[in-house]
Amino acid sequence: MKVVISDCNFAGAFEEEKKVCDRAGFNLEIYQHKEEDKIIEVAKDADALLVQYGIYSDRILSQLNNAKVIVRYGIGVDNIDLEAAKKYGIAVCNVPDYGIAEVADHAASLAVSLGRQLPFWHNSIIGNQWPASTPTTLKSFSDMNFVVLGAGRIGRETIKRMQAFGFKCYAYDPYVSQAVLSGMNVQKVELEEAIKMADILSLHLPHTPETHHLINQERLSKMKPTATLINTSRGALIHTKELADALNQGEIANAGIDVFEAEPMEGDHPLRTAKNILMTPHISYYSEASVRRLQRYAAEEVERTLNGEALRCQVV
Repeated sequence: MKVVISDCNFAGAFEEEKKVCDRAGFNLEIYQHKEEDKIIEVAKDADALLVQYGIYSDRILSQLNNAKVIVRYGIGVDNIDLEAAKKYGIAVCNVPDYGIAEVADHAASLAVSLGRQLPFWHNSIIGNQWPASTPTTLKSFSDMNFVVLGAGRIGRETIKRMQAFGFKCYAYDPYVSQAVLSGMNVQKVELEEAIKMADILSLHLPHTPETHHLINQERLSKMKPTATLINTSRGALIHTKELADALNQGEIANAGIDVFEAEPMEGDHPLRTAKNILMTPHISYYSEASVRRLQRYAAEEVERTLNGEALRCQVV
């Protein structure tokens, strides 16, 4: 059987995929194609596909004559037309659990760095200001509310890390019960309450039509002027141009952002020159171990599919 990697951004070899395919007797072909016609050319007779960023439209899916499954390297599957996949009988799977600890670590790192205003102190030294004037908004962590929007696995792991620093923790998630959160000493709150009460607001939601631009000018204006916004989930949860305005106008104090609406970010995007922002280039998921897990878990899902076994993380 033929397995095709149509695109991915991993540096180096594909040892994990090769190991799985070799033991299963599958033929593995590796490409770096994101254009529709190129994807169709290499994927049309594949039995299984591994994909990262390529857009799998109805047009592409309709020409996959043998495909049993498409496995996305990562959590989100918004680059795959799920309705079309259903129509053509192609299973779609993701890998939601390869980098939970890494993303939680990264979100907490951004939150703690900005909570202690480390970029401010760093820049004061670079600017030869010693001692720098002390910010009046610098609070003790034990006096701060850390609020997550989305209390799934990553959200809950981030909470655990922030509790260790002494934050009071709250969560908005309509799909997680108070009983689950009570076991973590976390209070469940409604969305608008979460926005208003947060000293640090951390986003851990999927990107859906309902969550698109969830954080916009209206909600930013309801946040505390001393608040910090963290996003390590999906870029389009935030209207990023309105976030830049809010930072420049002092509507919120800081932002720590790892994900963006367009990646790589446009050269003239206003976030590049916004005040009080700490940015990283969508690397919250990354460690050497997490990438190996991602590659192995994705390949093993292909193996299960082609061997007629139950799937671990089927989306459709």
